[in-house]
Amino acid sequence: MQPKFDLNKIKFVTDQPTFEKAVNLYENGKVSDFQEKFDGFSARVLGGNFYQVSISSKNFSQGSCDCYLGQNDYICKHMVAVAIHAVLGGKPIKKEDKEVFYEPKCSNRPGELSKIELAKTQKSISGAMKYIKSYNGPSRIWFAYQDSLIEGCNRLSAIVSELPVSRQTADLLVKMLLRLDKKLCNGGVDDSDGTVGGFMEELVNVLQEFSRIDHGCTAAFKVLKNQETSFGWEEPLLKLAYGIINV
Repeated sequence: MQPKFDLNKIKFVTDQPTFEKAVNLYENGKVSDFQEKFDGFSARVLGGNFYQVSISSKNFSQGSCDCYLGQNDYICKHMVAVAIHAVLGGKPIKKEDKEVFYEPKCSNRPGELSKIELAKTQKSISGAMKYIKSYNGPSRIWFAYQDSLIEGCNRLSAIVSELPVSRQTADLLVKMLLRLDKKLCNGGVDDSDGTVGGFMEELVNVLQEFSRIDHGCTAAFKVLKNQETSFGWEEPLLKLAYGIINV
């Protein structure tokens, strides 16, 4: 039985320490007695003790573990390790699959995307944006909603961190910022915990790094002039574009 989730899904919804600990458990053979069930998977995982773990085949965060965190309804490293085993079936994890991006970084690599690469990147951005959606549900799904925002921002972080530095990719990132700002202002996104806003601030930092590497990137920032934004994130970019304090 194939799970409905993949390794990327696991990475993008799990915090970095938990994911790294789960990878370590998996790679060191700590997952044993793995079994498929009619609605998911079960296994024993050796941590401080042997823990019995069950997860859903649809959503690995829906499950149980008899460790302290699992008993208190948190996603623990044991559940994540079993999820990794469900996806990989005991095969080694590739080096690139272990790399995680929980905030956007500048690649420091000058260059442009080919037409095919650009189209693929735009498609990936649109896919990640779907996780950053409006909220109008009951309070009981609040945490699931926050997880969706986190996943969307983590997926975008991975995309941004792989981009070369050029005016072309600076244009792409400015458009990303404007799309996110529109979601915050008019799209019904509830960012009361600052997940999306924090990502946007880090993305502005990346664009500032872009301008340091390739000054031509600053031309991409001029589209932000006279834009009404949610919290003034565009100001550092406009200062770079126009070389003045007030624009």
